[in-house]
Amino acid sequence: MRNLRLLILLECAIFAAIAMVLSFIPLDIGSSFAISLGMIPIYILAMRRGFWAACFAGLLWGLLHFLTGKAYILTLSQAGLEYIVAFVFVAFSGVFAANIRLLISQSKIKQAIGKAWVAMLLGGIARYFWHYVAGVIFWGAYAFKGWSAQLFSLVMNGASCLATIIVCGVVVSIMIKVAPRLFLPK
Repeated sequence: MRNLRLLILLECAIFAAIAMVLSFIPLDIGSSFAISLGMIPIYILAMRRGFWAACFAGLLWGLLHFLTGKAYILTLSQAGLEYIVAFVFVAFSGVFAANIRLLISQSKIKQAIGKAWVAMLLGGIARYFWHYVAGVIFWGAYAFKGWSAQLFSLVMNGASCLATIIVCGVVVSIMIKVAPRLFLPK
């Protein structure tokens, strides 16, 4: 049992590190829109190990933003909200992990991909909800002229959320097809 727990913790650390490396690929357009490729390994881990492992990996990934200087910090509460709370909430993509693994083990790949999309949508919306809240509270002063903080945050974070889910969803779908065993831990 201890070895399994250690193995899961090591997987979390490795997947968080891969997420951070992918975060350095420049897919930002301006300061408010970005496609977050780092979500790919977190999504995979969430489907592989479930909610709690993804929660820990998301926390590590968020903290790595501080260590690598990739965090945009206005205040301590904003940093906590956007780099700790938001990244932990990606774990909601793991709530269907057992079902996805079961479908993959039964070679029901199309159904597994469909359920994976639902899981990624849930995890992506859960993360970007907190970025939206931070956008309203902390970044509203940077809204376009004539735009409210709520509209600006909704449009920018909503676009980032949808783009991230679509790009990551395509990659994860391909991974489920070509390497289904990646999602089935031993």
